[in-house]
Amino acid sequence: MALIKRNEMIEQDELPVFNNLEEAIAFYEATDAFDKRSYALEEMVKFKNGAHFLVDKLIEHDTHKDTASRIAAALSNMDPEKAPIEEVMELLKLPNAYVRNLGISILQDYGQAIKYYIVKFLIGDDYDLRIFAINVLGDVNFAESRDMLIELLENEENINVAMTAVDYMAEIGQPEDVELLKKVKERFKDETYAQFAVDAAIESIEA
Repeated sequence: MALIKRNEMIEQDELPVFNNLEEAIAFYEATDAFDKRSYALEEMVKFKNGAHFLVDKLIEHDTHKDTASRIAAALSNMDPEKAPIEEVMELLKLPNAYVRNLGISILQDYGQAIKYYIVKFLIGDDYDLRIFAINVLGDVNFAESRDMLIELLENEENINVAMTAVDYMAEIGQPEDVELLKKVKERFKDETYAQFAVDAAIESIEA
């Protein structure tokens, strides 16, 4: 009799197979068990809009850190071609440092797939997005970060965008980049802030 009860308990504890995203969300919301919730989160990415739901959960300020970590793992394991990269990039704008760091980790796992989105922002007309793209380059340590910053600095006319790039060049620039930085300094010769920032970057590179 005890064996039958034990088997019944095992059957009750078996994790369900979801037929759609709605079933996975309903299961997630109906339980407080961390392992069951984690299972539901991992299954959600298999369905259309599942990844978008996960990103939304990361944005919610009351999502527990353990749950957020599981969500990040599920997103990181996605095929980058199907992942909501642009939405993940938006996580880096949040005030929550823990979630921002998760966003950086996810993007790092996507590797070369994020390049398109960074370039898209860098060449766009919105200077706020250009600054954001520069910050992403710095945060994810992208292999082509330096080359992309150099290309941007060759023609950038917005001082805020240019100086954001200059700040990162101070960290990853090479001695051969000093001449370009001097041209940037000349471009913004009437801006004290730019003069100081460029001089600091050159000093850092040459140190």
